[in-house]
Amino acid sequence: MRKVYSNILKIEGDVITVRAENIANEELAEITTSRGKTLAKVIRLEDDLVYLQVFAGSKGISTGDEVRFLGHPMKVTYTENMLGRIFNGSGEPRDSGPALEENMLEIGGPSANPTKRIIPQEMIRTNIPMIDVFNSLVKSQKLPIFSISGEPYNQLLARIALQAEADMIVLGGIGLKYDEYLYFRNTLEEGGALNRSIFFMHTAADPKVESLMVPDMSLAVAEKFALEEDKDVLVLLTDMTNFADALKEIAITMEQVPSNRGYPGDLYSQLASRYEKAVDFEGAGSVTILAATTMPGDDVTHPVPDNTGYITEGQFYLHDGMIDPFGSLSRLKQQVNDKTRDDHRAIMDNMIQLYAQYKETEEKKSMGFRMTEWDKRLLKYGDKFVSGMMDLSVNIPLEKALDRGWKILAECFKKEETGIKSELVDKYWPDGTPEISAEEGQEEKSEEADKKEEVTEEKKEE
Repeated sequence: MRKVYSNILKIEGDVITVRAENIANEELAEITTSRGKTLAKVIRLEDDLVYLQVFAGSKGISTGDEVRFLGHPMKVTYTENMLGRIFNGSGEPRDSGPALEENMLEIGGPSANPTKRIIPQEMIRTNIPMIDVFNSLVKSQKLPIFSISGEPYNQLLARIALQAEADMIVLGGIGLKYDEYLYFRNTLEEGGALNRSIFFMHTAADPKVESLMVPDMSLAVAEKFALEEDKDVLVLLTDMTNFADALKEIAITMEQVPSNRGYPGDLYSQLASRYEKAVDFEGAGSVTILAATTMPGDDVTHPVPDNTGYITEGQFYLHDGMIDPFGSLSRLKQQVNDKTRDDHRAIMDNMIQLYAQYKETEEKKSMGFRMTEWDKRLLKYGDKFVSGMMDLSVNIPLEKALDRGWKILAECFKKEETGIKSELVDKYWPDGTPEISAEEGQEEKSEEADKKEEVTEEKKEE
């Protein structure tokens, strides 16, 4: 039986302080006020002083209210009845369904034993060419989506939720606008993916402390399904910058010494303890994490993306509504590229190299330089690459994306100009592609003739 305390020493913001003994960090407490009961979580221990973050805010709490510690941290239910359900940041139903209280498990536990982990080696297909072809998502990988406000990162996550090859989806929303929450719910419901999904949705109007529990609840449930049900679970989190901002707000309230830009000094550890939950269990399922991280001012050196980059295995960089091939990186793609199709790596390397040349040519054109025939081919290639591969509306399987890559190359270049091994060119070069050499060779000759005429005219004038 836990003791009941009725002497709240201090109320500061949404944090209350009481004097108590034998209390554990992260432990839950129930506060009885004149308006009813509300939950709080222990966020700091200092000798016998206990600091608690009140879920619903401290409004209406007085120093004489009762505080009863529950003796356990936050728990979340685990059952197959969760599939198709939507919960809030406290694990309570946000939809019209009944509350679930069976098989309760503690959240925020340690990461999986490294000896039970399998080296990532299986690709998760998404039907998005910029992921499947150029930066493959690998089972048990942890990857952020670096973006700025206004970019369609939530739309990208929703599409991945609909199309990814995973047994189930756990979607954790942190600080979402209400219309963003509705977008996720409606999109997955209309796409038929809601019945294999579990939502933990925290909106901007909900108590701030609940946002801190969304990743832990999402990952605890995902880990349990992976271990107990052999499920390959894809966890989608958005937005981890809101999670870090909640940590920052509490640290300021607690008068902790601030670190970079006011964030707490343990920001790296807080993020790592969540991302390291990504795992492929030996003899069981897996947990893969894909998390949106917004960058204030498009600043990749901001503490949240900066720390995230040291923890995760690459990143998707969302820019101008597309996944930027230069800012994006999947460090585990080498584990799977050789297991898909023999031309996968060749297409990936060659098309990115040509796209880099296209960007240089585009800059030359904007500066008014004369365009050579090769430059014109690069410009043509760049337009086709952007519309046929980079555009996020493109929705085709990996094999068709590779075939499209060959088609784009064949429409813009000669076989020998691609730099790809001849055996792959002979095997995959599309038949019936219009020859470039004859027509464009004539254009090159006409350009040379124009230059000679210009020189002749100049000499006549002299």
